[in-house]
Amino acid sequence: MNPYPARLTARLDEPLKRWFWLVKWFLAIPHVIVLVFLWIAFIVLSICAWFAILFTGRYPRGMFDFNVGVLRWSWRVHAYAFGAISTDRYPPFSLGEEPDYPARLAVDYPEQLSRGLIFVKWLLALPQLLIAGILAGGGGAYMAEHSNGWHISGPTGLIDLLALIAGIALLFTTRYPRGLFDLIIGLNRWVLRVVAYVALMTDDYPPFRLDQGGEEPVAQTMPSASPVT
Repeated sequence: MNPYPARLTARLDEPLKRWFWLVKWFLAIPHVIVLVFLWIAFIVLSICAWFAILFTGRYPRGMFDFNVGVLRWSWRVHAYAFGAISTDRYPPFSLGEEPDYPARLAVDYPEQLSRGLIFVKWLLALPQLLIAGILAGGGGAYMAEHSNGWHISGPTGLIDLLALIAGIALLFTTRYPRGLFDLIIGLNRWVLRVVAYVALMTDDYPPFRLDQGGEEPVAQTMPSASPVT
C-alpha cells in the first residue's frame, strides 16, 4: 500500500481546554475572512492550471504551491476551530509549511499530468464526491459555499457532527476520545484526497479506503519469496 500523493496529518494536542472549543469559531473569524479571498484565488488558479495542463501536460509550479498553501491553511483552521478541534494553538497566517503546528498537509508535485483526464476527472470523481459530500456536509461539489475550505454547501456533515460530539465529551470529561479523533482525522483525510484529485493536483484516483489516525499509513512492501530448494 503506497501513500496517496495528498497527505494530511494531525496530532491530538493534549491537554485541551474543556470549554475553549465553544469560542474557537469566533477567534477564527480573521482567518475565515482571509480564506474567502484565498479560495477565490484557488478557483481562478485551478482554471488557469486546467489550460496549462491541456497545452503542456504540467501544472505550473507556482500555481501548484499556492493552491497547496490554501489547502494547508484551510486544514490548520479547520483542525483548530471547525472539523477536528484537536488543538488549542492558534493557526498561523501562512501558506507555507509549519513543521511545529499539530495539523499539517502536503501534496506531492506531479512532474507530468494527463491531458485527457482533465476532461473527465469530475465525472470519474462523482462517487467520491458523493461520499465527500456526506462527510463534509451536503451533497454538492467540494469547493463551494464555506470559505474555511473544508465544507460543502448544505447541511452539516458527518465530520462536523463527530467534532461536536468530541467537543461535548471534552466539555464533560476533559478528555478527547482517542478513537473518535482517529476517525475524524481519517474522514478529513478522505475529503482531502478527493479535493486534490478534482483540483487537478494528481492523476491518482482516491482510494475507497478509510485510513484512520493522525499519521498517514506507512508504505508496505511485499516480502520477497524465499527460493525453493
